[in-house]
Amino acid sequence: MLPTAAQALKCVYLCQFLTNTYKPIYDERTGKIFILAGEDIEILISRDGNWEYP
Repeated sequence: MLPTAAQALKCVYLCQFLTNTYKPIYDERTGKIFILAGEDIEILISRDGNWEYP
């Protein structure tokens, strides 16, 4: 079962709090969402929903 729209939006909202406050969660140049977990785990989510772990 997929999360509801409200759950998905809240997830992004809460991930922003967990992400380093010195780096925006959304990159307007690329349109990607950036998530930082801990010191070295980075995840990029593209506009089409695909994600990468660089």
